[in-house]
Amino acid sequence: MSVDEDRDVAPTAQGPVDPDVQQILDRVREHLGMDVAFLSGLTTSAEVVLATSTETGPMQMAVGDARDLDDTYCVRVLAGLLPPVLPDARRHPVARELGATADLGIGAYLGAPLRGPDGEPVGMLCCLARGANPLLDEDALRVLGLAAALVEDRMGAFGLPHRPAVSERVRWIRSVLAERAVRTVFQPVVHLGTGEVVAVEALSRFDPERFPTPVHAFAAAAAAGESVQLELLAAESALTRLGDLPPGVRMSINLSAEALADPRVPDLLLGHGPAAAVEVTEHTPVHDYEALTAVTDRLRAAGHHVAVDDAGAGFASLRHVLQLRPTAIKLDLALVRGCDLDPVRRALIRAVAEFARGIDSWLVAEGVETEHERATLRELGVDYGQGYLLGRPAPLADALRAVPRG
Repeated sequence: MSVDEDRDVAPTAQGPVDPDVQQILDRVREHLGMDVAFLSGLTTSAEVVLATSTETGPMQMAVGDARDLDDTYCVRVLAGLLPPVLPDARRHPVARELGATADLGIGAYLGAPLRGPDGEPVGMLCCLARGANPLLDEDALRVLGLAAALVEDRMGAFGLPHRPAVSERVRWIRSVLAERAVRTVFQPVVHLGTGEVVAVEALSRFDPERFPTPVHAFAAAAAAGESVQLELLAAESALTRLGDLPPGVRMSINLSAEALADPRVPDLLLGHGPAAAVEVTEHTPVHDYEALTAVTDRLRAAGHHVAVDDAGAGFASLRHVLQLRPTAIKLDLALVRGCDLDPVRRALIRAVAEFARGIDSWLVAEGVETEHERATLRELGVDYGQGYLLGRPAPLADALRAVPRG
């Protein structure tokens, strides 16, 4: 988690709560059937309540309430130790041990980060219920994420750094599309034993003053209704470098199910030959696997690799594996990180490696950062890896340089 390291004083609302923010809190709480919705700010040591919406009842929260950061759900959600949606918090082994669960009587939880201009978390938008809420799911999380995006445009009223208005981000992304203002960098995929580069993943970059990370650009494209157009532009930009790859090295391009459903996208890939591979991402949910598999089957028949990204990150990625029958599986970095120290991670990676061999699929470990992780992955039967130890995103010539064997 990242907070403002120079500030240990809690942000506070100036005067009455912004009426637009109050209305967002009220509506999201009612829509999700929760007892409390609240906006908080993060300091280096605490989470401070800045605005609330509550039902009349035993579960109450007041503006100005503060809790030590180490005892909060938010710090664990941001660190990936808790999922952002907990239909039954008392059944989760991490949540039930937190003092906040008992003190506040938390039975269900939903949380989304509020991000400042640099993309770092500066607060949270959360909903709580005293009892379990089995209706909380990914759709509920998307609703809360949309509400958080709306709140981000009003955060200046609470002393929190606010991002540019949605309308301004939409205007920026349309300028990107009109000017084709995307830059492509490449991260190598290497053989963990020899260091040989076997593939490169194409990654998009944008004007950092407007879009500090690619996530910001694609979120703006979604708000503008231009998601597929931006993915298509990114793919076109990457494919201009396909002819610069040495024989036997593939280029993988991240594409959502929504983009693959657009006939222009598979036609673009097929027109460049099988050196272009596709990594199916989770930018958007898959509503029609039959239509998606029809596209991936067509690509695979033409010799393209079809990879499932972030395997092990959640149910959706595992469902992708079952439905798409990929020729490559990419292990999520949350499984890879620290695998040399964690027997549970090692057991799961070993099982996935055996599964990948059983379906004749490549297995690529993402997020390899230490020599100990690399050695452990090799012992577990993982042949390929990607991560900062092996090569950071860089111009193509740099990405293609062999990585010395560890």
